[in-house]
Amino acid sequence: MLSRRRISALRHMTTGSPSLFRPIATIPSTDHYQHLSEIKSKSQLLNSYTVTPPIKPWPQKLTSKRLCSIITQQQNLDLALQIFHYAGNYHPNFHHTYDTYHSIIHKLSRLRAFEPIPSLLNELRNSQFRCGENVFITLIRNYGIASKPKEAIKTFLQINDFGVTRSVRSFNTLLNALVQNKKYDSVYIMFKNCRKRLGILPNVFTCNILLKALCKKDDVESALKVLDEMPAMGIVPNVVSYTTIMAGYVDRGDMMEAKRVLVDLLDRGWLPDATTYTVLMNGFCKLGQFVNATKVMDEMVENGVEPNDVTYSVMIEALCKEKKSGEAVNMVSDMLDRKYVPDSALCCRVIDALCREGKAEEACKLWDLLLIKNCTPDNVILSTLIHWLCKEGKECVTEGS
Repeated sequence: MLSRRRISALRHMTTGSPSLFRPIATIPSTDHYQHLSEIKSKSQLLNSYTVTPPIKPWPQKLTSKRLCSIITQQQNLDLALQIFHYAGNYHPNFHHTYDTYHSIIHKLSRLRAFEPIPSLLNELRNSQFRCGENVFITLIRNYGIASKPKEAIKTFLQINDFGVTRSVRSFNTLLNALVQNKKYDSVYIMFKNCRKRLGILPNVFTCNILLKALCKKDDVESALKVLDEMPAMGIVPNVVSYTTIMAGYVDRGDMMEAKRVLVDLLDRGWLPDATTYTVLMNGFCKLGQFVNATKVMDEMVENGVEPNDVTYSVMIEALCKEKKSGEAVNMVSDMLDRKYVPDSALCCRVIDALCREGKAEEACKLWDLLLIKNCTPDNVILSTLIHWLCKEGKECVTEGS
């Protein structure tokens, strides 16, 4: 038997992914090179190598489902791509599927490693796989999160090249990505062309995204026109539609018009949800109109709508600003009773408010309250409490000590 020497991993030489690795073979020794002239095909050449799996133990029986699971659990992106390529090129009788491509593309794009994706998409396009739309929805969404709106648009426009028909799902994902990146004019242009040029019928979610884009652009008047035109498109505006318009007026500080939208919503037979009331409450709080915000919350409870975590956060922030720290603590307690967990920033805000009002002992009681409610305070909350105790030269013994 001829001796062989092991070579460490070399960089995977594919277009667009110079930084990612591929499994490496064991190369024949120098004595074996005299036989290279006898090799007449690529397959014979590959057979002269022993390929080392990128992870051990490597499964003897590999299915696409198993490979997807391995890739998903892998924390190292280079290794995840090695695993993908090894499985496709070297594992006996294994062939990639649409699902395995979706898995690796999701893994890479979610962690913003976009360089290898064009070559992977090219392989997918040239394959005989029956593609689905989900891989493109995943990619568009992650391009949006990574502040790459142009790439999101490009991905959407090339969906049909893969034998996949673009649907309103991928279209809505694209519009959301554009709103995320403040490309409000692009949202309007895409919406305007969705029927004739793209062959997509918008739904209520599509219209709501357009409403959001227009309101974010401070063009509430155009948003109202779209709202009025929705029935003619065969689309019935919903609670989100009216809440979006309301949020546009709130951003302007026009609470009278925001309140009018709420009345219109009720007149049309819709029941406002927690988000609707919270948007209105937040608007009053921003203007320092805490009494009006409280009235909205009371109306919300009377109508049988349960406050959510955002509702509590808005009101607690307002109470702290109004120097009503005691009431803020009561609301934190109510929040905990309803199984909502306040975040660190909110707890620190309440502790700051208490201590600024000379209520350091009450701040310690808040710490105890968090412990009693099985909500373990983190180091940020602890540091804030210690800061104020040291500043005031006080010592606080809590039940959690």
